Amino acid sequence: MFRTFLDDLNAVQQNDPAAKNRLETLLCHVPFHAIFLHRIAHGLQARLHLPLVPRLLSVLARFWTGVEIHPGATIGRRFFIDHGAGVVIGETAEIGDDCVLFHNVTLGGTGKHHGKRHPTIRNNVFIGTGATLLGPIVVGSNSKIGANSFIIMHDVPDNCTVAGTPARIVKLGGQRVDLELPRTVIPAQSIPVPISNEAVTPPPPAPASLHAP
Repeated sequence: MFRTFLDDLNAVQQNDPAAKNRLETLLCHVPFHAIFLHRIAHGLQARLHLPLVPRLLSVLARFWTGVEIHPGATIGRRFFIDHGAGVVIGETAEIGDDCVLFHNVTLGGTGKHHGKRHPTIRNNVFIGTGATLLGPIVVGSNSKIGANSFIIMHDVPDNCTVAGTPARIVKLGGQRVDLELPRTVIPAQSIPVPISNEAVTPPPPAPASLHAP
């Protein structure tokens, strides 16, 4: 835990030129506070299985920082959020190491899936301001998501840059391209249970009484 804490602190120093020193970061870098509180809340939920305290900590973090991270979200090392206001990270989201998020980024669900229903972000991914990623999608390692991009139920390959609404691949392996994103293969545990549309046959009427009233 302490090693992870130092990694997150160093990530601020590496990514934010306005962070002059570690003391200033500890006292004034609000997104760092959000990440720190999430680490505690996630540990309490994942290891001690406490039902209420982690959610209370996440509410406190949202009130203090403007960053909403569900305690169930899994976040790797050296995670950095710049500015932070409006960031939303859902319960089943997974974020790898060395990832960077800017403000107003949403890693959310579509409301149509169960189980794994939020994005998986691999290592060394950059997500720009206002980007919205919805569903159990996968963003490959070393990729960049442009500001205000919108991605729903499409995966992002490794080593590419995507941009637009809806997002398209604009750079792949260092070369400029213009490609559609591949459709997400939905995990079995995420597929909603279908509701049958078959008409329900009413039961036959009870036989009439043989005796007059």
